[in-house]
Amino acid sequence: MKIIAPLFCLIFGMAALAFAGEKGPIVPSPKDKCPVCGMFVKKYPDWTSQIIFKDGSYAVFDGAKDMFKYFLRFQEFNPTHAPADIDSLYVMEYYSMHPIDGREAYYVVGSDVYGPMGRELIPFAMDEEAREFMKDHKGRAVLKFDEVTADTLKGLD
Repeated sequence: MKIIAPLFCLIFGMAALAFAGEKGPIVPSPKDKCPVCGMFVKKYPDWTSQIIFKDGSYAVFDGAKDMFKYFLRFQEFNPTHAPADIDSLYVMEYYSMHPIDGREAYYVVGSDVYGPMGRELIPFAMDEEAREFMKDHKGRAVLKFDEVTADTLKGLD
């Protein structure tokens, strides 16, 4: 028994560490507003994007475009946090309507599909689906998270 208890604690502790660091997506409340445009996010569940911080606070957006505006001008929108404080980032996958990791998503730019704020970055979990959507909806490009720039966003406003 003296060996089993420490062994159990070690295994349980390692399992807990394996799941630490990725906070799951939140469900926006009716009072949550996009910090970029001021729209109430709950009205647009199919477009919701979110940044969740390590301290449990979060920012929710009415689309990936506003999430990127916030992320690329971080100090302007959130001077109390830094990008290093981000625990997780989610966007709503276009076809499944389920939240996916925004840093792993593929974004179609310039399509004929509009979000709550007009032209939008359309997120996909798989590159093949993004490219097929781009062909079907007159998109200009498929970009990964790190390829989206301020210039990309200028063409959407």
